[in-house]
This record gives sequence, C-alpha cells and structure tokens, in this order.
Amino acid sequence: MKAMLSTVVGGPETLELTETETPVPGPGQILIRTHATGVNFPDTLMIRDLYQFKPPRPFAPGGEIAGEVEALGEGVSGFAKGDRVLALTGHGGFATHTIAPAKQVIRIPDNMPYEDAACFIFTYGTSHHALKDRAHLKAGESLLILGAAGGVGAAAIELGKAAGAKVIAAVSSQDKADFCKELGADETIVYARELDKDGQKEFSNQIKEIVGKDGVNVVYDAVGGNYAEPAVRALAWEGRFLVVGFPAGIPKLPLNLALLKGCQIVGVFWGDSTRRDPKGHAENVAELFDMYAKGQIKPRISAAFPLEKAAEALEMMQDRKVMGKVVVTMD
Repeated sequence: MKAMLSTVVGGPETLELTETETPVPGPGQILIRTHATGVNFPDTLMIRDLYQFKPPRPFAPGGEIAGEVEALGEGVSGFAKGDRVLALTGHGGFATHTIAPAKQVIRIPDNMPYEDAACFIFTYGTSHHALKDRAHLKAGESLLILGAAGGVGAAAIELGKAAGAKVIAAVSSQDKADFCKELGADETIVYARELDKDGQKEFSNQIKEIVGKDGVNVVYDAVGGNYAEPAVRALAWEGRFLVVGFPAGIPKLPLNLALLKGCQIVGVFWGDSTRRDPKGHAENVAELFDMYAKGQIKPRISAAFPLEKAAEALEMMQDRKVMGKVVVTMD
C-alpha cells in the first residue's frame, strides 16, 4: 500500500510518500480500503507533536476516513467485505489502506459519496454534541460562532439553523463571511486577524449591536486567543460559552465575568464523549444521517488533493485558508 508518513517532527513538508506492506487486521479490527480522508486541524498538530495524542513514528496523519471493508479481524461481527463505511482512526488515514477498531466503524448510506463521508463525522459530530448535549441550544436563541468558515464552524452554522437558532458567523475575511451567508448564517461579523485591547472592545460591541443589550445566548468558540474574552463579555445572562478549540492560542479569561453574567464556560471534548457515552453517540450519528438525508446538512468541500499532495492540504489547514472542508482522495 501507499502512505504519506510522518517520520520526523515537523510541518507538512516533512511528510514522505512511502510504499509499505498492507497491514493485517488484528482481533477487533477492520481493514478498510480508503477512498477519501478528511483533513482536520488536529492533523497539523499531530505531526508537530503538539497534540494530546502522540502516535509512534512513522505514522500517517488523517483520523477521519471513508472507504470499503476489505478484511475483518478475529471476533468482528456485523460487517462484511465490501461494506461502505466511515471510521474515526485518530491517525493512519493518509494511506490507501487503514486499520480501524470495529467499534469506530460506521456504515454510511448508499447515496453518500465517500468524499462527503470522509468529511462528515468529525465536524458534524463535534458540533452536534456541542450544541445539543453541551449548550442545549433552543429554537429562538442566538448563536455566535467564532471561526465559522472552518470545518466545525460551518457544521455549527447548519446545525444551529436546523435547531431554529439565530446564527451569527464571525470570521476573518469578507470571502469567509460570504461563504457563511451561503450556508445560512443570519448575520456575519468580520474580525481583525490580530486583536489588541481596542480591537477586542470593538468586536464585543459588534456582537452586541446584532443581538441587542441582552447579549448572545450561546458562543461556539473554535478560535480561542484574544477573541474569547470579548465574546464572553457579550454573553447574555445564563449564556453558555463553548470551548471547542484554540488555533489562535489558549485564552485567559477573567472569571469574574462568569459570576457577573451567571454564565457557563463549557468544555467540548467530543472524542472522549463518544467513548464515555456510546449510546448517546449512536443516537447523535443517527440524527445526523437523518439531517443529511433531508438536505439540512452537507459537507462543503472546498478543495481535494490526491494522496501525493496531502502536504498541500495540511498547509491550507494550518494557514487557516480553508472554507468548509478539505479532503485527500486515494482513487
């Protein structure tokens, strides 16, 4: 098989296209012939040893794949060779074949293209868990999404609209704002790429101008850095601030704001939630497939790269140039 491997710590330029032996699935595992792999921000961190999970080298990045079952390991039931599936593997997806734990493999609908399937569960799973399970978002509430043009942000726009919320998309350029409008955002805010104190105050005022003096009910923060505090300052009484990611840096929040607003600062760790609550995860996946079938959600794939150009996909992601999703294809 072919794989794009991380052999040393570094950026996308360090990846090497390698011919290697096709793995054999062990007990409880499935070998999947990969057709497409979604690219996510953690992939850019993992190859630099900056992610919380550090697989031993050499390894292929890419933790979200779609393809067909090629072989079953001992003790695996409920799947057959040729089944169309997606899987969360953590890593290993930048390869023509991928081993996945059977418990992380999900059959996909017959009418779902592999590219959509490879860009589906990580972003929509994260955002559905965040808005439904952690924020308890209700129809008629306001939802502010920071980093709204990225993968999880774009998913949050669609899911927020499906829940009946007023969605405000905050992004770093007008092109991204236009993209969010196409996804269904009711309002957009273009913030500066670097926020000083004055910029933070202006950003908070922009939010309040849209939602009114009572503030925004839910903030979905997939950016972090200096963008978090002005969003918290714009929260409503008993608002919910969702901590989803921090590519702009880990923010430091004055906790007196939580007291003054009676608000909640809520962590969103979707990956661990799927392990701790598999029944709830299965229910959420079923709901997402139903929304996909109804046309309420669909991955917006802005770029596709063949395996040998996977480094370019990671460069787009690390430079925050991605709108929607990017996919690596093996066919």
